[in-house]
Amino acid sequence: MQYPKDPATTPADHAPEGAQGAHETSFAGEAPQSSVNEPEPFTELENLYAENASLKERVLRTLAEMENLRRRTEREVADAKIYGVTSFAREMLTLADNLRRGLETLTPEARAAADPAVLGFIEGVELTERAFLSSLSRQGVKKIEPQGQRFDPNMHEALFEAPDPSVPNGTVVQVVETGYSIGDRCLRPAKVGVSRGGPKAVAPEK
Repeated sequence: MQYPKDPATTPADHAPEGAQGAHETSFAGEAPQSSVNEPEPFTELENLYAENASLKERVLRTLAEMENLRRRTEREVADAKIYGVTSFAREMLTLADNLRRGLETLTPEARAAADPAVLGFIEGVELTERAFLSSLSRQGVKKIEPQGQRFDPNMHEALFEAPDPSVPNGTVVQVVETGYSIGDRCLRPAKVGVSRGGPKAVAPEK
């Protein structure tokens, strides 16, 4: 006689004991997936410190470059204000030279004997020269006064040497042509005669 199957029973209840044990062992031996490839806390913190230090260095370098650019721009703007008229001022020196040469041709005797009209003209030329030099001075252009000074190759051009043991060697004893400077630079060197044969010139104290 055959008995009906109990519907409460499952296939696992009738599986062989060995197969059921293997099935349970396979689940028990698997490792948790959540812990795979997770960085160590201290390693991650060190990486953050290194990244922060790198960003800080880049910011400081950028700030330093911006400060250098600001200073260079300010210097270039200041130089442009001072030396922007260099070429024009150098050409205007010819006018100053001609005014001076015209006045130097007039001797004191001729001036004293001149009639009032000529004397007024002479005074007008002198006034024009002073106004012109004043305009140049407002642009930073100034006369170089080398007479009696030590020869400076940056500001003077030596045309000849004059034997003169009474003054230190290398002293400017004669100015042939007036020189001019603009700012700290030489606009046109003064053409001079330099002494030779005197005692050695003493360098100025700094």
